[in-house]
Amino acid sequence: MSQPFYITTAISYPNGRPHIGHAYEAIAADVIARFQRSQGRDVRLVTGTDEHGLKMVQTARAQGRDTLEFADEMSSYFREMCAVLNISYDAFVRTTEPRHEAASVALWKAMEEQGDLYLDRYEGWYSVRDEAFYDESELTTDENGQKLSPQGTPVEWTTEETWFFRLSRYAVPLLRLYSEQPDFIRPESRRNEVVRFVEGGLKDLSVSRTSFDWGVRVPGSPDHVMYVWVDALTTYMTGVGFPDREGDFARYWPADIHLIGKDIVRFHAVYWPAFLMSAGLPLPKQVFGHGFLLARGEKMSKSVGNVVDPMQLAEKFGVDALRYFLMREISFGQDGSYSDEAIVTRANAELANSFGNLAQRTFSMIFKNLDGVVPPAGQESADQELLAQVDRGNHALTVEFDALNFSAGLEAWMNAVFACNAYVDTQAPWALRKTNPHRMSEVLGTLAIAVERLARAVAPVVPAASEKLLSYIEEGRGVGRITQPQPIFPRLELEAAESC
Repeated sequence: MSQPFYITTAISYPNGRPHIGHAYEAIAADVIARFQRSQGRDVRLVTGTDEHGLKMVQTARAQGRDTLEFADEMSSYFREMCAVLNISYDAFVRTTEPRHEAASVALWKAMEEQGDLYLDRYEGWYSVRDEAFYDESELTTDENGQKLSPQGTPVEWTTEETWFFRLSRYAVPLLRLYSEQPDFIRPESRRNEVVRFVEGGLKDLSVSRTSFDWGVRVPGSPDHVMYVWVDALTTYMTGVGFPDREGDFARYWPADIHLIGKDIVRFHAVYWPAFLMSAGLPLPKQVFGHGFLLARGEKMSKSVGNVVDPMQLAEKFGVDALRYFLMREISFGQDGSYSDEAIVTRANAELANSFGNLAQRTFSMIFKNLDGVVPPAGQESADQELLAQVDRGNHALTVEFDALNFSAGLEAWMNAVFACNAYVDTQAPWALRKTNPHRMSEVLGTLAIAVERLARAVAPVVPAASEKLLSYIEEGRGVGRITQPQPIFPRLELEAAESC
């Protein structure tokens, strides 16, 4: 049986519709999942929605709606986004599902059995928007005197009875984890931030609330609901069958990668491994905190009016073009910027003009001059050297994708595409048609194999286009004949996109 590989996205908070940041993370996770499948791994990709917490209650109440009804609707938009963006998830977990409640209760009881939970009174600063507690030393103050969290969100003083988790007990084990497994947190800049935070000392963490009742009930304390992050993080185990420790859980856990935004690294790299250590459960192998996606270099916000619906972008430019741009343009792990102009420029230069045009020229000539039958590759040194260049480019893509360096991998792939276009110009099959038809056939056969290998390599990024191209090539093999080729990547026009 093939080796398992388990990847999760962050569990999206659906108090608003999905934005481009959600789409970016989902696409990246899907590219990783599809790439690992192409390497023969048995992949499990889990995503979902984190529907508990005070924010959901407040947002629903402001609209005069029942919280669960509101959660049902908002969660559906995230499923729709995944469908539109061709996200090949294996499980979509909602934290309001009974199976997830069972998983959360099981984790709570395991921590309780270790003596890591105790009842006390909490007084401190809390950000409703972040669903997070902050120490006074972490806060700043705006011009109106409002105290703000490190994320720039308002905090309020909270006093209530609460269950605490003995997080302070796990500072030394966590630092040992970071030291012994330096790749547990990536990229390195995120790791350094977390190490500094833990070295500064850990206080016990409030892990229940009594001021509202929208959440998973604490076993034995029905007036308490679990802190939303205890509940949300458990989703990663719900998605593989926990609390049943056989079957999928035994096969896929621990996760190979938790793919998350850099703003929630602390929850995943400090709280989550501490919870799991307490419960006696294996730790995930890696937490990867990717950067933010900026609109023309600016952080997106509703007040500025630059928040973009990813569904509209997909409709404007095509799903595969959007997926390619996000993986090619941005150095993964760092912040990146996008604009309509940048998407059009990148997609046209590399997908339409380079790879798409290569495929179009190759198969148009086969259709017109070889009765639609794809010939075998040539054996001359130029032919074999081209295929070797393609293989080297595809191997480099494999190495870089395995390290989550998508932009570098796609650059190596593009170099192989450029080599193919240079080969076309040098061999000039249109001239060989008159002077040496046999050699023309060899050149076109070599190009057909090159295009096929390139399409397979880039399939995790542009799955729909690659599948279409590969099935098309298969038509011309054996006794089959290809039909009149159609452009795989039509050129994008900015003016047309802006008028949509």
